[in-house]
Amino acid sequence: MTGRPESLAGALALVRGRPELGALRRGIEKESLRVTPSGALAATPHAPGLGSPLTHPHITTDFSEAQLELITGVHASAEDVLGELADIHRFVHANIGDELLWAASMPCILGPEAEIPVARFGSSNAGRSKTVYRLGLSYRYGRLMQTISGIHYNFSVPETLMSALARGRRPDADFATERYFALIRNFRRYSWLLIYLFGASPAVCKSFLRGADADRAPATRLEVWDEGTLHLPHATSLRMGRLGYQSDAQSSLHISYNGLAQYAATMRDALTKPYPPFEAIGVKVDGEYRQLSTALLQIENEFYGTIRPKRRVRSGERPLDALHDRGVEYVEVRCMDLDPFLPLGIDAVTCRFLDVFLLYCLLAESPPDSRRESEAMLANQTAIVERGREPGLTLANGNGRVPAVRWASELLDHCAQVAVEIDAVTGHGNHGAAVAEQRRKVLEPSATPSARVLSSLRELKLPFARFAMQRSNAHRHGFAEPPLTVDRLAELTAMSEASLAEQARIEAADSVPFDEYLARYLKLGHDA
Repeated sequence: MTGRPESLAGALALVRGRPELGALRRGIEKESLRVTPSGALAATPHAPGLGSPLTHPHITTDFSEAQLELITGVHASAEDVLGELADIHRFVHANIGDELLWAASMPCILGPEAEIPVARFGSSNAGRSKTVYRLGLSYRYGRLMQTISGIHYNFSVPETLMSALARGRRPDADFATERYFALIRNFRRYSWLLIYLFGASPAVCKSFLRGADADRAPATRLEVWDEGTLHLPHATSLRMGRLGYQSDAQSSLHISYNGLAQYAATMRDALTKPYPPFEAIGVKVDGEYRQLSTALLQIENEFYGTIRPKRRVRSGERPLDALHDRGVEYVEVRCMDLDPFLPLGIDAVTCRFLDVFLLYCLLAESPPDSRRESEAMLANQTAIVERGREPGLTLANGNGRVPAVRWASELLDHCAQVAVEIDAVTGHGNHGAAVAEQRRKVLEPSATPSARVLSSLRELKLPFARFAMQRSNAHRHGFAEPPLTVDRLAELTAMSEASLAEQARIEAADSVPFDEYLARYLKLGHDA
């Protein structure tokens, strides 16, 4: 028995007045390219002052050596998580000389694809596997796509709130896992709304469209904006469309979110069955690794979804095994663009709305998904990505086609009900105000970040790359005041030094050849 309420109203009644509504948990992972003062991708290695990207808890790299990923801890308020993210930004700026953090999701001016540096994590087996995985991405999809950056928003609810949903009984890992998968199913149905509200990448530098990516340009019908910029007039987030994190190889892949068992089974197939185009690449060629495996997915993280079920992993543990053994711990939202108008790429209003939206997805009825529904969801996402602000746009909602504006308003009505309950506990109206701000964007598409980007290009008479560079410079100057406190600077410096020492310890402790290490790591436990 799951104790699942029959309606949103019933679920809200179960959590009404619970203090945990004011202590939802969130963390942020923010990707940003390092660029030179002229706006080119930085060719410098990861700065030593930032510590080891393999072991630092808050500062690592994503695909490229020039692509930082800044990671906060878990916090009980939007203010606290953004405060930590701001501190990390100040520390980074103090350690990268005259370089800047690119303010936009779509990349800076790029040179030849081969010059995009792949991230390096040292000589340990763990570090080498991370680099080989990234080399595999470059062989499979090209390096250009991997320079796109975004914000990942990690969300969970306190165990005592899960207990309320379980109608008072202790919520075991299976109950929490079931509820998080219900959240994920609803999120996938409704995440098009987030792409509309927060998408901020309607334009791209022409340098991004070359090589393999140029072949995809006709599919997105990009139009010329100026000598350096391509765009779509009603686009919201090209990052989330066919120019970004969509893969032809994965287009036929249906991952089921109808519980952990089905999710694991469909993921396992993608992780273990050879995929002929990737077999043609080879794994180890002339003594050098090109990829980790020839499966459709090298590892779980290669699947380009808008949201993921997550569990912190132990050393050497596969994410899928961690989920199997200990259940879902939190969800990772992956469809958020960097907002170039915000120094951190995200602000408290956005965080509060995400909290409301995710809690709504957790509480609302969530029927099983299907391959057919997944296809419809992808079609909705593509429509919003490319034509989200187009007057009269309709989407498929299972009962035919409905105007996107009407469906958005209905979802925001539900979110408003959730916001009322959170604000009743916190004693302020911030969550209701966050929902109201999103209503304004639905009624006034010109208020969306994507529309504001195009408006700025028009008013400033700047190509996309120069506009993004202008925003990047403004953000850097903004982080100069106030500076880090002496104690905070010392704390972050100590973290960097400790991470370098930890990397050295790991490298010294390696006792098996890389081939053997890799074979062990790629072997999934709990074989069906």
